Amino acid sequence: MGQAKQDARVNNTREKALRTAIAGLGTVGLEIARRIDAGEVPGLAVTAVSARDTSKAADNIARFKTLPAIVAIENVADAADIVVECAPPSLFETIASRAVALGRIFVPLSLGGLLDHMELIDQARETGARIIIPTGALLGLDAVRAAAEGEIRSVTMITRKPPDSLAGAPLVTEKNIHLEDLKAPLLLFEGSARDAIRGFPANVNVAVALSLAGTGPDKTRIEIWADPAIERNTHTIHVEADSANFTMTIENIRTAENPRTGRITALSTLAALRRLTAPLTVGS
Repeated sequence: MGQAKQDARVNNTREKALRTAIAGLGTVGLEIARRIDAGEVPGLAVTAVSARDTSKAADNIARFKTLPAIVAIENVADAADIVVECAPPSLFETIASRAVALGRIFVPLSLGGLLDHMELIDQARETGARIIIPTGALLGLDAVRAAAEGEIRSVTMITRKPPDSLAGAPLVTEKNIHLEDLKAPLLLFEGSARDAIRGFPANVNVAVALSLAGTGPDKTRIEIWADPAIERNTHTIHVEADSANFTMTIENIRTAENPRTGRITALSTLAALRRLTAPLTVGS
């Protein structure tokens, strides 16, 4: 009888869990899906995933406690309360437009796509959708958001990355910049966050997150350096405001599977998801 009650309690908990769809099962998406399936984020359950390689996706989720459905990318929002977008930037609009139209909680990681489709914010207001942007590989967005309640005079971010993590970026390819055998730091870009994400769509989503928390994508200034002397993706943020001046630096350990991505990206997304059901949240 005791076991029956326990099983009933477990089933009831699963039924009440927020249905979570993971759009993209790369390094970040798979880590998020695994941890939710393992019960590390109470109140959430992975019900659907999408991936370009469905056979590989099936192998990746084969050992999950509860097998989610593998669905087409355009249908990933249909049977979910939350849609976490971890897909290539080219798929952003397909995922985002459906999630917002259906009034879902939408958690995007390809933030350059959001800048190109800011109309999604107005649509979310109409449909009841929520767009939640994780902090990602940055730190201190709470402080930036707080400062934005007053007056921010300037926000600058200096990004330094090992050359191999920047290879293949559109701006690097366009300018025919050779990063192999680089002997000294090389400034690849200096300009606005809006232009930075266009030139480096897989590298500086953090710049978009920073800009949306503070002064916007056109006023947030970004420098991107290829630095052969470092092993970690490093971001330094300088903020000057009427409430405080502050400087923050974070050095992110890269994932073995994808040198463009820091390990903290998946963890930051999990932390954002945890806030949706947690009885206590810390931070503004």
